[in-house]
Amino acid sequence: MARNLYFIGTAGSGKSTMVYAFQLWMNSQGLDCVTVNLDPGAESLSYSPDVDVKDWVDLDKIIQEQGLGPNGAQVAAADLLALNAREIADVLETFQTSYFLIDTPGQIELFTFRSSGPAIIDAFGREDSAFVYLNDPNLVRSASGFISSILLSATVQFRHALPFMNVLSKSDLLPEEELEQVVKWSLDPIALYEALFADTATPKTLLDVEFLRSMETIGVYRRLFPVSSELLFGFEEIYNQVQQVFEGGEDLSKD
Repeated sequence: MARNLYFIGTAGSGKSTMVYAFQLWMNSQGLDCVTVNLDPGAESLSYSPDVDVKDWVDLDKIIQEQGLGPNGAQVAAADLLALNAREIADVLETFQTSYFLIDTPGQIELFTFRSSGPAIIDAFGREDSAFVYLNDPNLVRSASGFISSILLSATVQFRHALPFMNVLSKSDLLPEEELEQVVKWSLDPIALYEALFADTATPKTLLDVEFLRSMETIGVYRRLFPVSSELLFGFEEIYNQVQQVFEGGEDLSKD
């Protein structure tokens, strides 16, 4: 039974690069996987997708035929993606593999707020799906940015209601001290709260530590796992988290 791993995050968070790097890492471990590109607007990818939504949705054709600008065309493409979800799923069923690594559209709102996201997830198999959520290091390096990233990831979780792995992409871009601080914030809401109010440049809000604790209780505030696609660092931890989600820790690698 194949598992669907959706790589999702804001534009520039490194989704495509991570799909490629994770594919390399899995292959190095003797694990089979198939890459799937769901972004019809992706002009260049680090990898050659085994299944590409561009075979069903032509963004340039949408722009020409419907007279839309780039943003409007992306919305129209997302709706077409929903209409073709079942046909794409039929193609995936022809592969004999353990994992589908699914690269979602660059604009997170297209997959989260349009009908295409739930339609794709249902067509591909909701019970066999999980998210790998990429937090951008340039956002989470400040306390206010970290909280913004938490709230955005919470929106994705509530919208799709799937198992969720929280990773810090491009972690090699952060100095060691900043990286340790960001990970600490993900483990300790009180430390994050204190950092927020210690930052004189951050506008003070009604946000309090009890709010952060409540997010921890319901499962949307969780540890960040640093990952580097450049250094192929952290992928073993992602794989271990995948096994916890799907197999209760039992490894799916071949004997």
